[in-house]
Formats: sequence, structure tokens, C-alpha cells
Amino acid sequence: MAPIIHLVRHAQGYHNLSIENQQLRDPDLTPLGETQCAELCKKFDAHDKITHLVASPLRRTLYTCLHSFAPVVESGKKVIALPDAQEVSNLPCDTGLEPSKLKEELGDRVDLHLVQEGWNNKAPGSRYYPAPPRLEARSRAVRLWLRDLAKEAGEDSQIVLVTHGGILHFLTEDWDGVKLERGTGWDNTELRSYEFKDPTGQDPNASLKETQPSRRRRRGSAIPLTETEQLEIRLAFQTMLEKEFQIDSSEAIADQQEIPKIQV
Repeated sequence: MAPIIHLVRHAQGYHNLSIENQQLRDPDLTPLGETQCAELCKKFDAHDKITHLVASPLRRTLYTCLHSFAPVVESGKKVIALPDAQEVSNLPCDTGLEPSKLKEELGDRVDLHLVQEGWNNKAPGSRYYPAPPRLEARSRAVRLWLRDLAKEAGEDSQIVLVTHGGILHFLTEDWDGVKLERGTGWDNTELRSYEFKDPTGQDPNASLKETQPSRRRRRGSAIPLTETEQLEIRLAFQTMLEKEFQIDSSEAIADQQEIPKIQV
């Protein structure tokens, strides 16, 4: 059996309620968000098959993972916080806390060894500056890291990654269903399952493909977008990012900073 990667968008946070709330620093889940986690936990039928739990180090993704996959946490598995899986923008709501504050709040339930000082720096020139070339590079780094983790765990590995609506499109390289006004085509606590396109593990991009049952569950018999249609939406998304967050993608392209590989 090929490794399975279950990708999940976080539950509703207070920043999802209004534009004004996007100025909240790393906000909590709402009561509805907590209910969404409970519903996902009840609906998901493979808790006993999960080998690893991974989440963006923002609080809403960490808590979504802890609550939605509570049986896995209760079995003794920690949530690995992965900085490269954080959200795309440089808004306060998408800027995380210092590692010491996360440790104080979350204790031993979360493995923070990958979360170093500066992981929440999104200034120009940083690894996490939200220019599309950087977003593509760190999304590739996440996929490579997940592939290494799956290889280490064996062919039957099933990994959960809880992350964010914007970066999910860069991770999956799939722009189908994107709503530009929302910045994503994923609903809160939506779960989709993926395999690596290249089962030999030689693909330098470590691209993912959605499993047939997962796609059929959400899209039925709908015909996938063509490469041209995907590119058109991708370019529209880039334009939206550059305008809304005043991003200079040419600077990131000129810099050509290589995103180092994450060590498992």
C-alpha cells in the first residue's frame, strides 16, 4: 500500500469572522471551530492507522489537529509543528507566536523541535516572505519532508497534515475551486487524501495526487481542470496576493534564495 497524506484545513478561527479580526495575532478557534473539530473526529474512520500527526505551528492548526485527531493523540503520538506549512500572508492572524510561548501553552502535546526563533518572520528576504516563488519553494520543501517521513515510517504510513486554505493550493499544486475573495477553495476542517504521483520516490518535486475515493467524494464525476485552466487560476491568485499584501515577487525571483531541505 502506498503512503497516504491526509491534508486538512483548520477549523474556524476568530479571524474568519471579519476582516477586522485579521488583525488579531494568531487567534483562537471559535466555538463553532471546536464543534467542527469534534465532527471531523467522529467522521474520520482511520485514527488507528495514523502514523504521524503534523500541523502548522499557528495555534488554530495545532488545536484543530489535537481536537480532530484526539484518539491518535491519546494513543501517545505528539503533533509535529512544521513551520513551512504556515499560512501564506503576513497579516497578524497569520503570524505565529514565539516558540517559548507555544511551549508554555501547549506543553508536551506538541513536538516543537523544528520551530526555531524567526519562524514567524515574514519580512522581505526571509524564508516566509509571502511572494509566490517563496511559497512554491517552501511547499516543495514540505512535500519532500513528508515523503521522507513516509519512507521512514514504511509503506503503510498515513500522515495527517493540518494547515491553511491558501498554502494548501501551493502544496497540492491544484487550483480547482479557488474562490479569490476567500483566498481558498477549501472549507474549514475539510479533509482530502493524497498519494505521491511518483511511487518510486524519485520525483524532485515530490508532487501529490488526490486519491480517487477522496476526489470522488467531493467532486463526483466532474472533469478536472486542464493545465491551462489551472495556470490561469494560479496567476489570478498570484495577482491577488501581490495586490492585497503589497508583495514584490520580482524581488524574490531575483534573490533566488534556495529553500533548504527540512530534516526529518
